[in-house]
Amino acid sequence: MSNLERQPGAVLCEAAPADGVELLEPRDVPLGGPRAMSVRRTLPQRARSLIGAWCFLDHYGPDDVRIQGGMHVPPHPHTGLATVSWLFAGEIEHRDSTGAHALVRPGELNLMTAGRGIQHSEVSTDAVTMLHGAQLWLALPDAHRHDAPFFERYVPEPVLFGAATVRVFLGSLVGSTSTATTFTPLLGAQLDLPAGASVELPVDPRFEHGLLVDAGAPRFEGHAVASGELAYVAPGRSTLRVEATDAPLRALLIGGEPLGERIVMWWNFVGRSHDEIVEYRAKWQADGIARRDPAGWFGLVEGFDGEPLPAPELPNVRLSARG
Repeated sequence: MSNLERQPGAVLCEAAPADGVELLEPRDVPLGGPRAMSVRRTLPQRARSLIGAWCFLDHYGPDDVRIQGGMHVPPHPHTGLATVSWLFAGEIEHRDSTGAHALVRPGELNLMTAGRGIQHSEVSTDAVTMLHGAQLWLALPDAHRHDAPFFERYVPEPVLFGAATVRVFLGSLVGSTSTATTFTPLLGAQLDLPAGASVELPVDPRFEHGLLVDAGAPRFEGHAVASGELAYVAPGRSTLRVEATDAPLRALLIGGEPLGERIVMWWNFVGRSHDEIVEYRAKWQADGIARRDPAGWFGLVEGFDGEPLPAPELPNVRLSARG
């Protein structure tokens, strides 16, 4: 998914320590015109920019696409990151400039590693009446952010762990390991618990973790978390306790070793400096918009009926750290 804000903020991200459970509330972000869908964004924000290498989290739906118009994101660029598409309901058609053409379906990971540069489109299919899911980004470490782009699909097997059903789409948890490529130690999993049930999950104490609540109102490490909130815990825990309370729980558990690198994120680009972001935007406007050059920096999306998405104007100041 693209960040479709017309005046995207500049975020210089750096992991920061925290004690206890930190609750991050979402903000609503419209993705276009009056019938376009909106999302609830919990990363990045001023309180926290990174959880491991996770640097962006949009949560959307359930939306009736007959009313909201569904998802229609034209070809747009990415650099220095990997996109993680995860659905609870619906279907999205993905096309990118590596030649990948795939359908994103519930319970199936679609992982697109942008590396030095890629462009892609995402459109909900005609078969969809309801769209519900999450789009997440991973910042690539400096050693791999200029790698060639590629696309992967992985379908995790549901694993029963106590009362919980766990689908591990990145990393490892409760004996289940994803084969999808990661460049830093990471975790991504869907967690389902019936009402009144609880689970103690063994986790890597080197990781910081976040629990995004999609349905239910659980207690996470003893703290109440509302639907739509992202609850954060710092490294140091070898187990995480999740209680479903009086409603069934569905949540995404993300985590990873603190990235240990500062990143500048603007629009759909992740870089390390203002000058890099300026260069990426200029290349997109030249290769992706003006020339539509298949041999250009971002390649070309084949089979999409429509125009690519121009980049917003850069702010009139150098992109720098917040706060």
